[in-house]
Amino acid sequence: MLICCIVKRADLLNIKSLTREALQQKLTSIGMKSYRADQILSWIFQRHARSFEEMTNIAKTEREVLDSTFSIPAIQVLQVECSTDGTRKVLFGLEDGHTIESVLIPDEDRLTLCISSQVGCAQGCRFCLTGSHGFIRDLRSWEITDQVLQVARMLLEENGRPVTNIVLMGMGEPLANFDEVVAALRVMTAEKGLGISTRRITLSTAGLAPKIKDLASAGTRVNLAVSLNAPTDEVRDRIMPVNKRWPLKELLAACRQFPLEPRRRITFEYVLLGGVNDSEQDALAVVRLLRGIKCKINLIPFNPFPGSAFRRPGERNIRVFQQILLSHQYTAPVRESRGSDISAACGQLREKASSTREP
Repeated sequence: MLICCIVKRADLLNIKSLTREALQQKLTSIGMKSYRADQILSWIFQRHARSFEEMTNIAKTEREVLDSTFSIPAIQVLQVECSTDGTRKVLFGLEDGHTIESVLIPDEDRLTLCISSQVGCAQGCRFCLTGSHGFIRDLRSWEITDQVLQVARMLLEENGRPVTNIVLMGMGEPLANFDEVVAALRVMTAEKGLGISTRRITLSTAGLAPKIKDLASAGTRVNLAVSLNAPTDEVRDRIMPVNKRWPLKELLAACRQFPLEPRRRITFEYVLLGGVNDSEQDALAVVRLLRGIKCKINLIPFNPFPGSAFRRPGERNIRVFQQILLSHQYTAPVRESRGSDISAACGQLREKASSTREP
């Protein structure tokens, strides 16, 4: 017997916040068959349904019960900026009025979506615009996955190609929001969720060493990227305060213990800051530091933003640094900034939108 009641919309249970098992249990408690959970999840995550009324393989009476029990919330697309190189920056509005960003980056055979895990960031990396504005709150798991869902819907409406890769490298430190991020990863990779292969998802961290160990134990099996950015504790302390809590020795020990499946490597992100960490000596120190770790090194010339204390290195410094790494058998591509003609640096679109709303 189906149980039906009249409730306020605000009191409804957020269906996107439930695991498959929790949804099955809730459906059973209101008189529905547990197998409906897979149908509902398929409608939401694979067919992009926005209401229960769209779920036509479920009886009308059951849809009415679902509508009186659950809500299907969504973050809102507030603004999209498009670059001449195809990069798109998306500003999302959350239910509490805060905003976050995602970046869609096209490549030859990939379409990568860089998503946020927090509103703001508490890590305070000196070269990062998001960190300069502090931390507001963690994103809930459904707000993390909804960035993927909303962009996928946008691309579907345009008859564009689908997102192929996900990178948790936007606003926030994913491992500082550990439980919600892991829950989101499980939805992203679930067959009845977004169905994305773990090989196509990368989580980037500023270096929360204990949480790297926890991530390995969580069984998510996604790729790991670590923001290295300096070959010594002295320099890293200066540009990344997180290093004072978990210095390089502890961070790299966690990386060495991180389980890697065949043909997978840890990615070390290295933002090149002119006159700070871009010398030949720095490159040789990186070689020594990472010896024995199965990895590749992404070199990222700094993308200046207003008020930044840092500058982009000269082209010669970039190429010499790269050549030293290559000569020691490291894969070391130079990742040039994308979307340079739009608000492409993390936090720029959010900052610009906030300033236009001020009286």
